Amino acid sequence: MRDFPSCFGENGVQVADASCSSVGVSKASQNLVTCAYKCKLLGKSYLVNIIWSKNLMGQCLSIEIEDLYRNCLCKFDVKPSLFTKRKGSKCLEVYPCKIEVFWDLSLAKFGSGPEPVEGYYIAIVCKMEMVLVIGDLRKEALKKTGSIPSFSNAILVSRREHIFGKKVYVTKAQFSDNGEAHDVKIECDTSGSNDAYLVIRIDTKPVMQVKNLRWKFRGNYTILVDGLPVEVFWDVHNWLFGPGLGNAVFMFQTCVSAEKLWTSQTLSDPSGFSLSCPESFTESKLPGPGFSLFLYAWKNE
Repeated sequence: MRDFPSCFGENGVQVADASCSSVGVSKASQNLVTCAYKCKLLGKSYLVNIIWSKNLMGQCLSIEIEDLYRNCLCKFDVKPSLFTKRKGSKCLEVYPCKIEVFWDLSLAKFGSGPEPVEGYYIAIVCKMEMVLVIGDLRKEALKKTGSIPSFSNAILVSRREHIFGKKVYVTKAQFSDNGEAHDVKIECDTSGSNDAYLVIRIDTKPVMQVKNLRWKFRGNYTILVDGLPVEVFWDVHNWLFGPGLGNAVFMFQTCVSAEKLWTSQTLSDPSGFSLSCPESFTESKLPGPGFSLFLYAWKNE
């Protein structure tokens, strides 16, 4: 995945090179959430990555705009915790058009994570049309920008999040635009030599269980959430066999058809080992149909 913005610099806003580097990341810097939205600018589709990060100095925000081949067209950082840029705007050129990015974090309230829970907005405007707005202050965003809502609504296509725990890892996820937000709980005990296990719960309800995890450290299975088939991939190799404090990876991908669900359920047993899980599933370059949730799980020692 792409690296998150540095929280140190001379200015509250920085515009980076058109080429966004991809580097390895360490556990010490992994309190971050990345949400990718597909939106249209002048009829052409782009990906907008909203990246929230947090370190000892506070929360930071980065915004990247990419084409659908993951070529980074522009990137800039906002550091509201260190400087005075808690609200503002920035004009950027994304060929063949210019866009304006507006943000207001002056009333933002944060929980334990890097992402604000309320009291903020981030808006992207192209030719007086608001192509993307996130946060709960949407009316304030429309008033500030003087724009009109876009008829082609932006779609959240993926969320990447780093989570921490000892045996239990918890987050929230909404698997469809009109669906409810669900509690996602991953329980994994790797302390035993032969009886390591994995359980995934949605709103306290167990939806899959893997026993003998040392033999089934990678796999996939399809579950149902809100009547929607969601394919779950897991890779806990680093927890069991990796050197040092490696992380496990989980991916939840909404499926596009009932046929996909039937094929997965009949060919893959969640208590068995499935060979259909690609080892590089975390490196997917193009967002597929539906929504993908990537969870990078780190053990707190």
